[in-house]
Amino acid sequence: MALLNFRKKEAAPDEVNPQIESFLQDYSIEVMPRTAEKVEDFRALLPAGTRVYIAHIEGTPIEDMVATAKRLSADGFNVMPHFPARIIKDADTLADWIARYQGEADVKQALLLAGGVAQPHGDFSDSMQLAETGLFDKAGFTNLHVAGHPEGNRDIDATGTANVDAALRWKNQFQSRTDAQMAIATQFAFEAKPIIAWADSLVEAGITLPVHIGIAGPAKLQTLIKFAIACGVGPSLKVLQKRAMDVTKLLLPYEPTDVVAELAAHKAANPDFNISHVHFFPLGGIKTNATWAQNNGGAAAVPASA
Repeated sequence: MALLNFRKKEAAPDEVNPQIESFLQDYSIEVMPRTAEKVEDFRALLPAGTRVYIAHIEGTPIEDMVATAKRLSADGFNVMPHFPARIIKDADTLADWIARYQGEADVKQALLLAGGVAQPHGDFSDSMQLAETGLFDKAGFTNLHVAGHPEGNRDIDATGTANVDAALRWKNQFQSRTDAQMAIATQFAFEAKPIIAWADSLVEAGITLPVHIGIAGPAKLQTLIKFAIACGVGPSLKVLQKRAMDVTKLLLPYEPTDVVAELAAHKAANPDFNISHVHFFPLGGIKTNATWAQNNGGAAAVPASA
């Protein structure tokens, strides 16, 4: 099966792959305050109740994060903001953020991650330290998601995956000894077979957390490569770079149809497969990603007037 689909094609309803349609149910998507500002009405793009992660990039004021969460929550979406450990100064700051999200936007869930900065700004350096404060449990947060890296994370392991594997084992144990409902939300990758092998390796290691697999949404190839490099995507980046050497393909849009189709087929053949959801990174734009999802069986959005 080809790795990437570079044809720009909108599927007619009778052409929808039923396995992909099933795999896309209850998909989630990620936004940032600055990208959310460009969307006039999320209700015209996303299915009602969609989980929307709000990425917290270094330098983004907490006021902007909370305002975005408030808007999305008011529109009926299931809001999950990022809590990047390395940009949170101390427990008081963390408690303040939790209180703001809860009080102003009725948020009850969070994605805990280390964050993409080299040096901590304060007391926290990883997501485990955030979880151990007990502040999320005290505030009644019902879901805590954590980061996963199917191709490893060079910021944590210069070689191999020993540290990220140990962290996932700790997080799995944390769920077993607390009331936290946890899942793994992953970085995006572009090959299905290594993703499947990684997901299977979690089960073999006794990690029972469900996986929400990161998928890069439709985008120009050069845009995708830029983000992939910035996000530390692993071996599958080489596939994109090879494609980029062909100028004719460089100018064509990337769509995730093939990688999603292969994962969906594996899920259909193996219902107990631990990848339970798709999480989209809309690198080519939220509308473009939402349209692709709808064309491939993702539930239709609620009309803007509803």
